[in-house]
Amino acid sequence: MGFRQITYYLDRPDVLSVFTTKITANRDHYPVLLSNGNLVNESTSQVIWHDPTPKPCYLFALVAGKLDFLQDSFVTSAGRMVDLRLYVEPHNMHKTSFAMESLKKSFKWEEERFNLSYDLDIYMIVAVDDFNMGAMENKGLNIFNSDCVLANQETSTDASFIRIESIIGHEYFHNWTGNRVTCRDWFQLSLKEGLTVFRDQEFSSDLRSRAIQRITDVNELKTRQFAEDSGPMAHPVRPESYIAMDNFYTATVYEKGAEVIRMIHTILGEEGFQKGMTLYFDRHDGSAVTIDDFVASMADANHFNFDNFMSWYSQSGTPEVSVDDEYNSELNIYSATFTQKNQTTPFLIPNKFGLLADDGKEIETGMILIDELVKTISFENIKSKPTPSWFRGFSAPIKFDSNLSVSEKIFLSSNDS
Repeated sequence: MGFRQITYYLDRPDVLSVFTTKITANRDHYPVLLSNGNLVNESTSQVIWHDPTPKPCYLFALVAGKLDFLQDSFVTSAGRMVDLRLYVEPHNMHKTSFAMESLKKSFKWEEERFNLSYDLDIYMIVAVDDFNMGAMENKGLNIFNSDCVLANQETSTDASFIRIESIIGHEYFHNWTGNRVTCRDWFQLSLKEGLTVFRDQEFSSDLRSRAIQRITDVNELKTRQFAEDSGPMAHPVRPESYIAMDNFYTATVYEKGAEVIRMIHTILGEEGFQKGMTLYFDRHDGSAVTIDDFVASMADANHFNFDNFMSWYSQSGTPEVSVDDEYNSELNIYSATFTQKNQTTPFLIPNKFGLLADDGKEIETGMILIDELVKTISFENIKSKPTPSWFRGFSAPIKFDSNLSVSEKIFLSSNDS
């Protein structure tokens, strides 16, 4: 019997873990042995990996097997040459090219949109047919089920290509939001998942159609998460207890968590959100933190008080909002009163809006914050009763009774931007 040994160095140089795999002596070649970090040394008898970045134990990975790989490279904005490798079982090699292109797009987008670069010399994806999850963001060595990576023009649909591109991006984006900055405990799971879902949605929106992506995401939210929020499985984005950790992987933690992040983005705008992200990484890179730490970074970077926003993390259920409006033709004032139903304390709800004149032109646009159980907003110098367009882009994950007539809805369908 022949032997091949993999040595993996943890961040502490005085601690190492050694894994040994037995290989029969008459094999043509030894199997691939992969782990986190950079490849320090490789021979027929030993493979040594070193990861210079501290990480929680759930991100440790070890892969051993007879795998082929597609190889490419990416040069980061800092000039680092990153070796990109996509390992698959040999019969799947002909389905790997799209995933590799998606990975390079992910690297490029992360640098352009968030100014974040990759930090190791090699980035690996392993895709196997038998993996009991969709994908896992293990540091520098993502592990995928083949279904989430492999596609070709002969057998895959457009939806499959878009899904693969999104998942490849999602797991790569975890390098910063989940790996470099990770969760203090499992109750903070949405810290990494809600934030990274938001980021992969933005990735798809920037690469493709923003409107179509938003419609797709909202349909998914209303179909799955709204049902979860209104049934016996309802729970907050940040749950307070669990029977089994697997129970945390829900549409509420992921998709609603992403919508909560999106509301922060809506409130602060792109520039303010990026200032918050920069402060978040400056404060917490290499640390295990909480949702409160993330929101505090957003608040401090923008001098904004998010105290009454935290109900989105602590309360289950989908908020319901109704509106009553009136127009004073003598004073040319249009008023709208928003009521948060069935609540004892108000949610902070961003409402992107537009007011349309009879000819379909926009009289006024903007964003208002509904931060009281009953709040009235008034608009002056409005020459005639407008048709309102509330919660544009689905700016808050709520159920909204718009009080619009059928004719007004038809008018918006024809004219609303």
